Amino acid sequence: MSQDLIRLVEARAKKENVSHFEIGDRVNVHCKILEGDKERIQVFNGDVIARSGSGVRETFTVRRIVAGQGVERKFPLHSPRIARIEVLRSSVVRRAKLYYLRDRVGKATRLEQRRVERNVETEEKKVKTMKRGKKAAAARRAAAAAKKASEE
Repeated sequence: MSQDLIRLVEARAKKENVSHFEIGDRVNVHCKILEGDKERIQVFNGDVIARSGSGVRETFTVRRIVAGQGVERKFPLHSPRIARIEVLRSSVVRRAKLYYLRDRVGKATRLEQRRVERNVETEEKKVKTMKRGKKAAAARRAAAAAKKASEE
């Protein structure tokens, strides 16, 4: 009896149009804020470092740096207070929780970006990672020059 009631409430509370995002993605979370009798939307942007729970109880944690201090905020995924979640970029991660970012400062908090290339003729998606550094930049320039030379 009580389990059926819980399932009924959860089915009603679940949002249908939740955007897809993963751990390591940089997101903008548009939150509805009530100030007196007015409602406005405030954007909280940062990296998703954790997701937990399932169904209507699912939450996710977003971390960002403000004035040199790390700020984390937990959001319920199906909350009516969340207007939308906008994915800015995806990153390559090999962990389910990125709590190790709490100990890092500055450039060490950057995550390797995931890049998706689509082949128009075959509609095939290929996931590539963008490497950083001088050698990687030189390799990208050489590949671009070779591609340009082959086109001419």
